[in-house]
Amino acid sequence: MGRLTVRALRAVLVVVLTGTVFVQTMMLWAMATKPADGSLPLTPLRVITILGMVSAQVALVCVWRLVAMVRRGTVFSLAAFRYVDGVIGAIVAAALLWFSVTAVNAPGQRDDPGVTLIMGGIGVAVLGVALIVLVLRMLLAQAVARDVEAARMKAELDEVI
Repeated sequence: MGRLTVRALRAVLVVVLTGTVFVQTMMLWAMATKPADGSLPLTPLRVITILGMVSAQVALVCVWRLVAMVRRGTVFSLAAFRYVDGVIGAIVAAALLWFSVTAVNAPGQRDDPGVTLIMGGIGVAVLGVALIVLVLRMLLAQAVARDVEAARMKAELDEVI
């Protein structure tokens, strides 16, 4: 992975992470200082939004760590699985939160249930992304196993020589 690619990806990660933290801070500040018309400050959609941003932040931090491992050349190690699992977990959490948004929104869509079906389809698509990352994790596991086997064979060859 080239330096330009790493820097561009890290810049995007920093912008998104900073943006989500800023939005979370502003949401919490607005709920604490200006409750709207006597309504509850923590509505279900606000809670889901905050939790959704937390899941995005977890994924961003895990991707940052994986990029650092790629840059150092240590991504084909057992330590990488922790971060890949973190990304998978964050994506699954985001999908479950999206299904929660769908459930919260569904009663208002009685006249047009197609919207609820579309939202459910989006949730399934997000779960599909988690499955894609799971397949990539399996490929990483195969690469790590081959790397370990190659190191073992090299050690045996070094003994023979």
